[in-house]
Amino acid sequence: MRETMPQTPIFPSMLGSSCSGQVQPDMGERSSDPVYQDGNVVSGSLEALIERLVPTVDYYPDRTYIFTFLLSSRVFIHPHELLAKVGQICIQQKQHLETGVDADKAKLKSFAAKIIQLLKEWTETFPYDFQDEKSMRELKEIAHRITQCDEENATVKKTISQMTQSLMRALAVRGQFQDIRDKIRQPVPDKGTIMKSKPQSAPKDILSLCSEPSVLAQQLTYIELERLRNIYPEDLMQIVCHMDSLDNHKCRSTDMGKTYNLEAYDNWFNCLSMLVATEICRVVKKKQRTRIVEFFIDVARECFNIGNFNSMMAIISGMNLSPVARLKKTWSKVKTAKFDVLEHHMDPSSNFCNYRTALQGAAQRSQSANSSREKIVIPVFNLFIKDIFFLHKVHSNHLPSEQINFKKFWEISRQIHDFLTWKQVECPFEKDKKIQAYLLSAPIYSEEALYLASFESEGPENHMEKDSWKTLRSTLLNRA
Repeated sequence: MRETMPQTPIFPSMLGSSCSGQVQPDMGERSSDPVYQDGNVVSGSLEALIERLVPTVDYYPDRTYIFTFLLSSRVFIHPHELLAKVGQICIQQKQHLETGVDADKAKLKSFAAKIIQLLKEWTETFPYDFQDEKSMRELKEIAHRITQCDEENATVKKTISQMTQSLMRALAVRGQFQDIRDKIRQPVPDKGTIMKSKPQSAPKDILSLCSEPSVLAQQLTYIELERLRNIYPEDLMQIVCHMDSLDNHKCRSTDMGKTYNLEAYDNWFNCLSMLVATEICRVVKKKQRTRIVEFFIDVARECFNIGNFNSMMAIISGMNLSPVARLKKTWSKVKTAKFDVLEHHMDPSSNFCNYRTALQGAAQRSQSANSSREKIVIPVFNLFIKDIFFLHKVHSNHLPSEQINFKKFWEISRQIHDFLTWKQVECPFEKDKKIQAYLLSAPIYSEEALYLASFESEGPENHMEKDSWKTLRSTLLNRA
């Protein structure tokens, strides 16, 4: 397991070079039990890890440690409780600097500046930690005490004011995204209308709106990046917290059941898969159906070339659904060589080894890229989630010594850091409102309706299919 995250700024605007010193903290009377490996903390008590988070006059924690600890701390302690402990340490250090033999205003100012910098990083990276009144109260209390260290300096008060305003804006923006759960598209429950009114009244298909696979792949990528921006590191950490709460009810993170952003993104994948299947199954003529299948194969291939693996996997999943896969007459006319290559890339054997190789190649391309287009990396989201889940389940939170297994959280944090880097890529493609409106709102069939449309396109081949067809017709017509 790798002990460190890449030593690059997580959010470059947050820290200057002067804030990434590697000097170890002067622990003084602090807890002395952290275990280091190659200069990085790999285990320690919660108290010791918190102490390492808080700056001193001569020490500022590495940005990767700040990110990793703040991200993982929610597994063990509520954000407002962590803030309270940080505040207590700040008070102790402030009192020591004020009453010590070497009391020095310059040192107090230096200490104040570093604490403000830590709070600034925290509020910018994890604003949702401050959504409740307790956390905001603790933040204001720390800020008030730090202001006393340098009361003559108006810049300190201004910086704290700007930090608070930015935090409130960030919380307001995130609040707007919470209603996304109410906009989740649902499959059309019945297709009685489809049986009663054949294609003249059906809506136009995707080909009549967009005939270029590369254009559709670009619009899918635009949607992916737009939705990825609504996913935050603490959302991903909820996977760990949620499992802990199921196992032993010890999770103390905020609003642990609320994974709206993750659910909405997962729903997008499912809707895209069902849309692909719907577009194929609802076409009556075999020649047109064949054309649409080949079109989506080309779209998936373009997605792969872009680095949009999530849309690619959704398209492949849609074409592998049983109502589509059973259309043998259609598939016999399809040039499947390209599809075979795509399925090879997404072969699940050896833990999706082929996909992981392709993802690694895209990640390396992204690191050295000069253009936004070459920087695009959109992983298969459910596999990314499973990787974090696997890391959590295989490695315990605590070592036999009762210390926190921080080495585990370095690795989880590294993977989430990579994800954050990818999601911040500026989309190089222009938005096509008509195509996106279709992708996001065109009716999608339920599983029952897909089977019925499939049987209507290519009749049942055996007694089992005939029985299913009769049952579906009866069921859906009665609902209509």
